[in-house]
Amino acid sequence: MQLEFDPADMLDPAGVGAVGAHGRPSRPARLSPSGAATFEQCPRRWRFRYVDRLPDPPGEDALVGTFAHRVLELLMMRAPARRSKEDAKRIARAVWPEVAEDDDYRELELSDDEARAFRWRAWQAIEGLWRLEDPAQVEVEATEEQVSVVLGDVPFRGVVDRLEREADGLVVSDYKSGRAPTARYAPARLRQVLLYAAAIAEETGEQPVRAQLLYLGQKTVATASTPDETGGVVEQLKSTWDAIADACEVDDFAARPGPLCGYCSYAEHCPEGRAENLRREESRAAEDEYLMRLAG
Repeated sequence: MQLEFDPADMLDPAGVGAVGAHGRPSRPARLSPSGAATFEQCPRRWRFRYVDRLPDPPGEDALVGTFAHRVLELLMMRAPARRSKEDAKRIARAVWPEVAEDDDYRELELSDDEARAFRWRAWQAIEGLWRLEDPAQVEVEATEEQVSVVLGDVPFRGVVDRLEREADGLVVSDYKSGRAPTARYAPARLRQVLLYAAAIAEETGEQPVRAQLLYLGQKTVATASTPDETGGVVEQLKSTWDAIADACEVDDFAARPGPLCGYCSYAEHCPEGRAENLRREESRAAEDEYLMRLAG
């Protein structure tokens, strides 16, 4: 399972990690939400991605989301009267050649039927916005807004999908094409948009009143964006930043093996990841054999 890629990582790839003259990794020049989340999930994965720069191609799900995000970005840049489903279809048709020629998409090597299914999945995500809101009623202030500020002594960089104005103030919104979380996992998912809200407040002097995740076609997951709420996620960002510095200082990036190893692009480079995947394969095989004996 891949973490959703943060466009901020592409703004300045050289700033996210490097090996210093002493041969040990240097702390990155800045930290994005996905960089922080990657380290918290597995420091070894962070090193593979941001220091060793091993290939981590986005999968089909991620590319579907990228396509949907691009269409919605262009749609919400339009005047409100030009934000209909038909307008979205026209934008999707215009954007599709860019997707089809992208190296990451071509590497999927989809058949004609699979490519049609890919486009249909993307359209379902795009159309899903109308199940959450009427785009024509949204007062958009910015789309794909780049923010680069210092939060709690951490040089932070991110890209906000959408910043809008409501009657009570600014709202930070982020589109999601994956499965919406249960109530138990929602707070962790909201950390990203709360960090964006903190960055907007730092950059503009105006505290957003709400931060929300728009799970296309499913539901909106939102939270109040108070100084207390944003202060908590900034403190956690600072803790992660310090932990990255400590790991770089001694060049020790511990693996955290678990179920996600089965979805990790780097498992083949990681002894703990290989062992975890082998253990799970053997466990599944033993379970299958047991069920076959019961059925026989």
